[in-house]
Amino acid sequence: MSIESLIDDFSFLDDWEDRYKYLIELGSQLPHFNDAQKVDQWKISGCQSQVWIIPHFNQHTLSFQGDSDAIIVRGIIAVVLTIFNDKSAQEILDIDVEEIFDKMGLKEHITPNRRSGMLSMVEKIKFYAREALVK
Repeated sequence: MSIESLIDDFSFLDDWEDRYKYLIELGSQLPHFNDAQKVDQWKISGCQSQVWIIPHFNQHTLSFQGDSDAIIVRGIIAVVLTIFNDKSAQEILDIDVEEIFDKMGLKEHITPNRRSGMLSMVEKIKFYAREALVK
């Protein structure tokens, strides 16, 4: 799924309850991590729920896997991964995720704690992108 189709899907939904349901649906499609993947190395600090994101450094792009113990947060992870997966490090650094969330109509509907957690996920992904640029 592309960023544009994600924005289109969310803009098609009229109310915030439908957007939450769609978030939950997106999150349910993520594979669950096993216990070996749920380690502190991959844990995202700054999230109220437990969140893990594992980076994969490919030759020219980065991709990510993510999981959480909360269903709505899993949906937010799915959105974040859709935005950042299979992009070059520079592309990742150039993405304005706040603008994308605003276009999706989620910015004003997620709680401050979830928003803070989402920004922590984004910051960690951008950290991995900066790390890839110096390799």
